[in-house]
Amino acid sequence: MIDIHRLKEHIYDVVGALYEVHKELGAGLNEYCYQEGLHIQLEESNIPFEKELTFHPSYHGQPMNALYRVDFVCKGEIIIECKSVEVLNNNHRAQLFNYMRLLNATCGILVNFAPKNIDLQRYFFDIEQRDILDVYGRLVHKYRQ
Repeated sequence: MIDIHRLKEHIYDVVGALYEVHKELGAGLNEYCYQEGLHIQLEESNIPFEKELTFHPSYHGQPMNALYRVDFVCKGEIIIECKSVEVLNNNHRAQLFNYMRLLNATCGILVNFAPKNIDLQRYFFDIEQRDILDVYGRLVHKYRQ
């Protein structure tokens, strides 16, 4: 079983960086502007990250030609998916959850910079149980075993 409290502490500085970007840039810009701001903020905060990490999923253990691009991976295991939309929806969450599963990333943050108040959703992937959990440890999504 994963330690939600430890993981919340692990992503604390990353969440702070997201809030700083929204505070500085405000609401209503396009997604790429926020990504560029986050890039700068992560560098200034000395948070290790990769921007636009690309990967090929696999099927039955064989790599596929399909190519996916994750907005940010911080500290090697925190996926950040940036949006600038009216409202986050289940398709946005499904995208993040699949990235977490395919990359075995324990932490995922879905952030919508567009609203006046930032919409930031944090999720955790229990790799052993194949479950996506919210910050309270409640089951959000279960992948087949």
